[in-house]
Amino acid sequence: MLVADRKDPRMIRILLAEDDQVMREYLARALEKSGYAVTAVDRGTAALPLIEEEEFDLLLTDIVMPEMDGIELAQRAGELRPKLRVMFITGFAAVTLKAGKAMPQARVLSKPFHLRDLVMEVDRMFEIGEFQELH
Repeated sequence: MLVADRKDPRMIRILLAEDDQVMREYLARALEKSGYAVTAVDRGTAALPLIEEEEFDLLLTDIVMPEMDGIELAQRAGELRPKLRVMFITGFAAVTLKAGKAMPQARVLSKPFHLRDLVMEVDRMFEIGEFQELH
């Protein structure tokens, strides 16, 4: 019963901001294989112009990144696109707490995680009832 009804012509669009190239490619590939449309960038400052110009359903962002951290990115994205969902990924427990306080509606996935866990969390965010409310 997941939206990731991959046959939907309006595919769910994910903007991935991750500064680690290997991790970014790994996550993007896994999400694309699961039927999501992924645009990947290497920092928050590269993500903001895309959020201004394009429609995304989910911002998937690392928290600790150069130039602009994922929390600031998510807050600024929320001002631009209030319906944009947010999921943080991080390997730092203390940062997880900060993210939860800054954006209580966002999900946080702690590293290390298995790719199927990531895909399951994204799928859960787009269960049919929730997804239909967005569009």
